[in-house]
Amino acid sequence: MPPNLNRNTMGFFSFFSKEKKEELNKGLEKSKQSFFAKLAKTVIGKSKVDDEVLDNLEEVLVTSDVGVETTLKIISRIEARVSRDKYLGTGQLNAILREEIGALLMENNQENQTDFALPEGLGRPYVIMVVGVNGAGKTTTIGKLAYQYKQKGYSVMLGAADTFRAAAIDQLQVWADRAGVPIVVQAMGSDPAAVAYDTVKSAVAKQCDVVIIDTAGRLHNKANLMRELSKIKNVTGKLLPGTPDEVLLVLDGSTGQNAIEQAKQFTAATEVNALAITKLDGTAKGGVVIGISDQFQIPVKYIGVGEKIDQLQVFNRTEFVDSFFPEE
Repeated sequence: MPPNLNRNTMGFFSFFSKEKKEELNKGLEKSKQSFFAKLAKTVIGKSKVDDEVLDNLEEVLVTSDVGVETTLKIISRIEARVSRDKYLGTGQLNAILREEIGALLMENNQENQTDFALPEGLGRPYVIMVVGVNGAGKTTTIGKLAYQYKQKGYSVMLGAADTFRAAAIDQLQVWADRAGVPIVVQAMGSDPAAVAYDTVKSAVAKQCDVVIIDTAGRLHNKANLMRELSKIKNVTGKLLPGTPDEVLLVLDGSTGQNAIEQAKQFTAATEVNALAITKLDGTAKGGVVIGISDQFQIPVKYIGVGEKIDQLQVFNRTEFVDSFFPEE
């Protein structure tokens, strides 16, 4: 456990500060404005939720990047409520959507998280392998994640295993400097697995709490990507059985449905068990968080709501739904 870290006093209230809530609200503002402008048009002249309203709502959800499959689930849930309750006023639609989307996220094993905290009692470094296409915000997310862990009192080490782009190594070095954490680098073109090996070995020797390993973001040759990611996983697993603890896929939320396609590609290439969705502050496509969480049954663990180093938030479904669908 990091020094001077009292987990009992750091939980719910420290994370959901007024500033963090405002940051989340601001980050989702464009998505909310776009969504509710569309939603308002679906109920013009309507007093109750009928087939026409549901058809229009379906279009609103799809065009808000929730995704077709997830949209159909939500519509089916609302249809069941209409059938059960016989009458649902259009004024209730916001509250109904809030309830059903919140329930959907809960059913998808989307646990509520409240802070950047590592599992206790590991007795070894917690290893995170970060994957994602170039340009999705992968390097930035690693830097922000390193900063957040360091702020909590953890010792962090980065590994620059994206050795196919000199820019990737340079960028990660910049973020390591900003976060104030050490980084293991080798020359461009080095074996990525060798970099991962050196990083984990060094972290063990220095008794670091967490290791974050960057990887290449090439999708044009999935077979090579799969082989490369497997080698990195095998290397960390030999040094520290059971690792990597987290294979974190970083997706650019501003790309909407393209992010879902990327998720399909990477989940086929490696065993992703956590997601980070970036750049939500600059887009009206925040609905993609709902679709990705539903379709892949993989927890959305972090969301990026700004460019600053401290603007990576732990994703909490309750806070997300409350922010997206504020109570009237």
